[in-house]
Amino acid sequence: MREVKLIPEKDFGRKFIPDKFLPEGQDEYYLRNEQSAGPSRRWRHLRAAEVEALVKNAVTCEDWDSVLVTDPFHTHLVRNCHFCGLIRIGRLEAVVLQHHELQTPAGITDSSIISCDLGDNCAIHHVRYLAHYIVGDRVILLNIDEMQTTNHAKFGNGVLKEGESNDVRIWMDLMNEAGGRAVPPFDGMTTGDAYLWAKYRDDADLMARLDEITQRQFDPRRGFYGTVGNTCVIKNCGIIKDVKIGSHAYIKGTNKLKNLTINSSSEEPTQIGEGVELVNGIVGLGCHIFYGSKGVRFVMGNNANLKYGARLIHSFLGDNSTVSCCEILNNLIFPAHEQHHNNSFLISALLMGQSNVAAGATIGSNHNSRANDGEIQAGRGFWPGLCTTLKHSCRFASFVLLAKGNYPSELDVPLPFSLLADDTARARLVMTPAYWWLHNMYALKRNTWKFLTRDKRVTKTQKIEFDCLAPDTAEEMFQAMGLLELWTAKASLRSLGEAVEGRSDEELAFLGRRLLAVADDQTEDLEILGENIENSQRKVVIRKAHQGYHAYRQMLHYYAVKNLLDYMVTNPAATWGSMCEELAGPREGHWVNIGGQLVSGPDMSKLLADIRAGLHDSWDQIHRAFDALWAAYPLQKQRHALATLAELLGTEKPENRTILSHHPSNRCLEQMREFQSIQKTNLGWPLGEDAWIAALDETVRIQEYVQDQVFQTRQKDHINRFRQTTFRNAAEMRAVVGTAEENSFVIQVRKETEKFKLLVDAVKQRELARVNGY
Repeated sequence: MREVKLIPEKDFGRKFIPDKFLPEGQDEYYLRNEQSAGPSRRWRHLRAAEVEALVKNAVTCEDWDSVLVTDPFHTHLVRNCHFCGLIRIGRLEAVVLQHHELQTPAGITDSSIISCDLGDNCAIHHVRYLAHYIVGDRVILLNIDEMQTTNHAKFGNGVLKEGESNDVRIWMDLMNEAGGRAVPPFDGMTTGDAYLWAKYRDDADLMARLDEITQRQFDPRRGFYGTVGNTCVIKNCGIIKDVKIGSHAYIKGTNKLKNLTINSSSEEPTQIGEGVELVNGIVGLGCHIFYGSKGVRFVMGNNANLKYGARLIHSFLGDNSTVSCCEILNNLIFPAHEQHHNNSFLISALLMGQSNVAAGATIGSNHNSRANDGEIQAGRGFWPGLCTTLKHSCRFASFVLLAKGNYPSELDVPLPFSLLADDTARARLVMTPAYWWLHNMYALKRNTWKFLTRDKRVTKTQKIEFDCLAPDTAEEMFQAMGLLELWTAKASLRSLGEAVEGRSDEELAFLGRRLLAVADDQTEDLEILGENIENSQRKVVIRKAHQGYHAYRQMLHYYAVKNLLDYMVTNPAATWGSMCEELAGPREGHWVNIGGQLVSGPDMSKLLADIRAGLHDSWDQIHRAFDALWAAYPLQKQRHALATLAELLGTEKPENRTILSHHPSNRCLEQMREFQSIQKTNLGWPLGEDAWIAALDETVRIQEYVQDQVFQTRQKDHINRFRQTTFRNAAEMRAVVGTAEENSFVIQVRKETEKFKLLVDAVKQRELARVNGY
């Protein structure tokens, strides 16, 4: 690439496809003719008078027979241009195109056009080099330095063209900087697709099939032209090379766009603004990329935003995400991610959706390894606070909130909805389980509402579970309760000077459950320590274990009954008995988050097997399989909800609440066996209508708790004395920030609560009517 070649003048704008890649009997325009819209007969040769008029308008061309036009064609609209190669021009009339406040007449002026098809009534002015493009109707191209397509253009797709070696193929090094999870970008790719390819690296057959499917999806022939869809506006840009642009896109002031597919439509237009540089990637529908942002080897999902100098490198930014002023390197980020501040850094991470990275956060440091191969994996709702520093490798359960701090060691946090704090003064790590539910209900509930409201996508290829209470988080809560039981039992034994060694996990879980399940807190004076959470020698202290345990049970109950009520609404004739009959079954304990969509473990295994076996032979077929799983998901979730409720009711019976002595007695194992025997009896099916009615009443109480906590967690911002210090009086404060009572979301939750109570009453009346025979 260091030399400047000389080619004969007669070849300028011609021989786009090298002879060795031309099929027999085809010319260099055969693929262009396949791409161009409309019948070829619409074009005609120039008339002699039109050629004369164009020459007078300072239009030059070495072969006027290669310029074809469409009626009507107004020659006075073409001035100071040079045409080369085959030029085909659509209707050209004396009209003015307007976009926002910009008005420009249709026509072609002060431009060099090489072998292009131009649509009807385009405005092409001061385009210094436009080569091998098919431009749609009513397109504005204004003040562009260079816009061209090469014969081997792949438009951002990580595939190979004829005659290319694998070393020119584009890959994204997702989740791991060392490249062990590399995935090629391609148009139509979802975060679920990327996860399949990046996560299951040990499955060689699957990897080979995905590679084969991807390569086959894109035509390897050389000679496709770049395209600009109808009614696009592209102005004041530097270099645009090998870029495919959908309709209604608005591109202004970019420095460089190279090897891209920019998806855009009338319903979901994409906008790209000043100072942007994008290379080797895919831009989804309805995206906004502004103000000096950079992207290299990337994919942006639909309705994603990149702003204020953000850098997206070797990363997939999922649908409905907004990133500003930060650096994102080697990441796979599921939908609804927020990262807004100039000094945050995210590297080599898998964030599984609905996450928020605060200012000053440095998520990932490679300096604790001899190679740059560390990773971070975080479940849904991950929220590292201000100035948080994490080290590779770490794993977090869903909805973990990290307090400001420099976390010096690797972490494995299994408790969902928890708060983690680095207590440097006491040289310990402190974790509060179920923190969101206990202390930040306003944010927790508003997040679910916010993510749904901000989903502006029209094209929803990637399916997303937005509710924080879903099968994945439910299973994490069951696991967390089990861990709290073990850790509480060990804390109790240590406090009594009893030996922990030699006791089975089953026995310890029983002891911990007996301490945690009661209403009054018998663990307040215990030092409960988490295990295998931090790679260090310091303590990991579990705060408010009793409250957290009961909060998890409350959340599970709320999740279960709300989903069963959804079943009742969907099936108006259903009764408790018929619902149990349809939904009864074991609780599925394994759920996989595939790009934002939750899939049960068995369904995931079947999908992978079907791909290996060739039953899904294209990405469209794989997406249809995901669509089918999504259609089945509500019933699967309701089945999981019923099993969850059965588990809770089976351990809530009054006869099971006899409290074991705080000091383990010789009858410990005997009591445990009696307890488990009662449990199995209580889990028999079907559970009675009385249990269902009681569960409904309990859920109403939980809904009222949710309503009250939403208000209280919002109100504490208003009653904080220090929040009031900047206002002259209460009236000024109310005028500026309002009141908790007037908060729109607080009001919304109150309305939802009343609606929920009416629904529960209706379901109860339906059940009572059936029991009473009317």
